[in-house]
Amino acid sequence: MNDVGDPFLREQRDPAPATDRPGGAPPIAGKKPRRRWLLGLAAFLPLVGGLAFGASRHYANLRDVMTTAQEQRDFVPDVRVAQVRGSDSTITVTQPATTLAFEAANIFARTSGYIEVRKVDIGDRVKAGDLLAEITAPELDHQIAQAQATLAQNRATLQQTQASHDLARVTNDRDDRLVKQGWVTMQQGDTDRLTLQAQQAALSVAQSNIAAQEAAIRVLGQQKAYQRVVAPFDGVVTQRNIDNGSLVQAGTTFMFNLMHSDVIRVQVNVPQDAAFGVAPGVDALVRIPELPAQVFHGKVTRIASALAPGTRTLLTEIDIPNPNGVLSPGIYCTVELHIPRKAPSLIVPADAVFASGSGLHVAVVKDDAVQIRTVAVARDLGTEVEVREGVAPGDTVILNPMVNLADGSKVRPKTAVAQNKN
Repeated sequence: MNDVGDPFLREQRDPAPATDRPGGAPPIAGKKPRRRWLLGLAAFLPLVGGLAFGASRHYANLRDVMTTAQEQRDFVPDVRVAQVRGSDSTITVTQPATTLAFEAANIFARTSGYIEVRKVDIGDRVKAGDLLAEITAPELDHQIAQAQATLAQNRATLQQTQASHDLARVTNDRDDRLVKQGWVTMQQGDTDRLTLQAQQAALSVAQSNIAAQEAAIRVLGQQKAYQRVVAPFDGVVTQRNIDNGSLVQAGTTFMFNLMHSDVIRVQVNVPQDAAFGVAPGVDALVRIPELPAQVFHGKVTRIASALAPGTRTLLTEIDIPNPNGVLSPGIYCTVELHIPRKAPSLIVPADAVFASGSGLHVAVVKDDAVQIRTVAVARDLGTEVEVREGVAPGDTVILNPMVNLADGSKVRPKTAVAQNKN
């Protein structure tokens, strides 16, 4: 661009002496530096404003962080709590069980023959000594007659042997005096003495034969008595396996099953953790699923006194009176035992127990501060747990403790009313 004709540019490039300025007046002192200072100040003010604004924002953020940290340090959370209580004096154990007859017997034939008459059938109630069936065995009668005849023969033989013995004794006594006097030879005396000993032995044999025959007749007589099959106790016939005319063999033919159900036995297997308190006299409640409105009361009457190695359970029997016959043998039921507690323990809500790598713990509140304690759980009762150590009765424990809850943290326990509202 051509700047020759521009007087201002020309003046800037070739300033004239002060005497050459128009009017001959000198220039105003400091006018040019002031304009530069104003321009610099105008450029610097936004920078200063930005720095001031940034500093104020940083200070505000720092103040917020410090305030939040202080609030976190001073924050006291509200926690729901519950009291640790001592366990009850009894342990309630519920186990499945089976009902059994108080007495039960399988009745077999004790003599061989044919059923002449059957007196009872399934479901019949009988008394002890009632006739159940009669067996006929004509050959048994013949055996008895033969045995009696043999006994008569043995008795006659005994009489004959007794007479021979008496004769040998008299002869020996007479010849013994004559031998001493020399009238009879010593050989004759020895013969008479040995003959007497032989007759004494024969007499013993005859007596033994009679005793053996009498015993055989008693056996046959007992078999004759077994032809009448009678009930061994009061009960009900639950099985019948014979009918009129059936052939039965002694000791092998099953005839009837008889059960005494006026008293029902209930067998239950008590686990090891409760078995040490089980003893005769412990109260028991028996429930039948099909009879929900009825509860049958009984007591433990006998225990096995030894745990089964395979299941670590104690076989326990309970007697239940059953005069009306409501219960029957072979029913599935549940038994609730109220067992006296042998070792004291404490009950803690299950929500208060939490796990970590070092075991199970609870958070105890004492003087509004948290104490993390390790507990030993004995049994899980569902909503509660039974612990042996780690807490004491009356301790206040936190329910569902927070993950970041540390030992010594301050908390504000909620009252029971607040807990119920929650």
